[in-house]
Amino acid sequence: MSFPSDLEIARKAELKPLTDIAKESGIPESSLELYGEGAAKIKLDAIDAMAAKPKAKYVVVTAITPTPLGEGKTTTTVGLGQGFSHIGKRATIAIRQPSLGPTFGIKGGAAGGGYAQVVPMELFNLHLTGDMHAVTAAHNMCSAMLDSHLFHGNELGLDIHNITWRRVIDINDRSLRNAVVGLGGRLDGVPRETGFDITAASEVMAALALCTSLADLRERMGRIVVGYDKAMTPITADDIEVAGAMTVLLKEAIKPNLMQTLEGTPALVHCGPFGNIATGNSSIIADQIGIHTGDFLLTEAGFGADMGAERFFNIKCRYSGMAPDAAVLVATVRGLKAHSGNHRIVAGKPLPDALLAENPDEVHEGGANLRKQIENVRIHGVSPVVAINRFPDDHDADLEAIAEIAEECGARCAITNHFSEGGAGASELAEAVAEATEEKTNFSVLYPDEMDIKEKIETVATKVYGAESVEFSAAATKQIDSYTANGFSDLPVCIAKTHLSVSSDASLKGAPTGWSLPVREVRASIGAGFVYPICGEMRTMPGLGKTPAAAGIDIDENGEIVGLS
Repeated sequence: MSFPSDLEIARKAELKPLTDIAKESGIPESSLELYGEGAAKIKLDAIDAMAAKPKAKYVVVTAITPTPLGEGKTTTTVGLGQGFSHIGKRATIAIRQPSLGPTFGIKGGAAGGGYAQVVPMELFNLHLTGDMHAVTAAHNMCSAMLDSHLFHGNELGLDIHNITWRRVIDINDRSLRNAVVGLGGRLDGVPRETGFDITAASEVMAALALCTSLADLRERMGRIVVGYDKAMTPITADDIEVAGAMTVLLKEAIKPNLMQTLEGTPALVHCGPFGNIATGNSSIIADQIGIHTGDFLLTEAGFGADMGAERFFNIKCRYSGMAPDAAVLVATVRGLKAHSGNHRIVAGKPLPDALLAENPDEVHEGGANLRKQIENVRIHGVSPVVAINRFPDDHDADLEAIAEIAEECGARCAITNHFSEGGAGASELAEAVAEATEEKTNFSVLYPDEMDIKEKIETVATKVYGAESVEFSAAATKQIDSYTANGFSDLPVCIAKTHLSVSSDASLKGAPTGWSLPVREVRASIGAGFVYPICGEMRTMPGLGKTPAAAGIDIDENGEIVGLS
């Protein structure tokens, strides 16, 4: 008998009333705004109403450097959240809202998988409560006001060749990466080059994820830099008088969404900033609420520990003031074998037979990546727990090889079978995480605010990525000097590089050494609150593959969605 699809499993779920989920978590019923039976918004007054409640242990879920196979980080987050109920503990999970781009592209949905899912799956993956569209509208309102300002005389003297604000849309569409606007007649605007990014890459999304209140969000919208004048003076959203309208469009989107897992574990779903050029973490506000809802709060950080977890530690925690008690590092046999560099793996194509063969030596070879990611957690003063996400065709010797690597590094380790067994399959992992959170932590950010921008970049590159040095282009140095002159040097850095390697070269697997990080240019997300160096080619607008998931998604004769994965 074949294993049921994620959608089949999700549809058989017996959902608890969200009012019951909220009550069990201590969320005041008066703070709930129900969106049908599947989701609810949580008003921000819940933060103050719950402030006196005990704090949960705060755990970030990260992973080895991802491969095209996927390591199951979200699925592990969901499964672990369910697993705590099997050892007599209460947990809440906080995860990002998926973008429609990957859902209809090659990746599919992001609700977890198997018997470790957030439900209703269709609602989770398709629009939810409209937050993505609110971010899109707020971002494009700024774009419209900017172009209107140019049309009506450009009183602020914006340099038309140094406008940094583009447009966004929440679908994959490579044809929109570069565009010319204002074509037509005189009344159709000022012709200029621009383009579109996917909504998850919007600075508005990053700012929404990092704000701590509606007032803080308004301030962040006002600080957004849309471009510069000829003297390189920044022009902000406040300068073009649009920040207030942007905040109004986000007034509902700032409220986290409450959902549940297949086993009734509370799930806070909020924000979805891009993991390459932004933080790749769900919102601070969701964590401010979730930290008072039970014994454990599990929050997921995108990509590997060198990416999402580094940003969680050095950007998200810096702004939230919250300190993690432990970190979970998700690893798979196939993922570590891929990091040996011995296999060519292409997303959507069958796995090489050699990858599936028993080969513990190859796991140890690729295990250099796991060792480095354990180190990346430890340098922030946090205890790591290795979660071995088991697949049905994994060999015992290969699984043991991962456990040996964890033991060598002095990290706790547990095999987890949540995909096929739900929370019961993650109970061993839950026990290990609970033990880790009882250890004394010495959490600290990697660098102080007052360190200059170049030093911050060099610190992350050498300590987290393992780079030998950093090479700054002339343009990058000029940009850093400009940001410093404009008072932006106290901001943290969010290095935009490939997520497929600890290095800046996607072809380098494991934990490469002896390489130099090339900083091509440096951009600033002043509203969100970070500076981001560009190290390599970053695609902020994905394209669709030859056979995207959208081609198989449809409505059947009963009005049910089919093909969603």
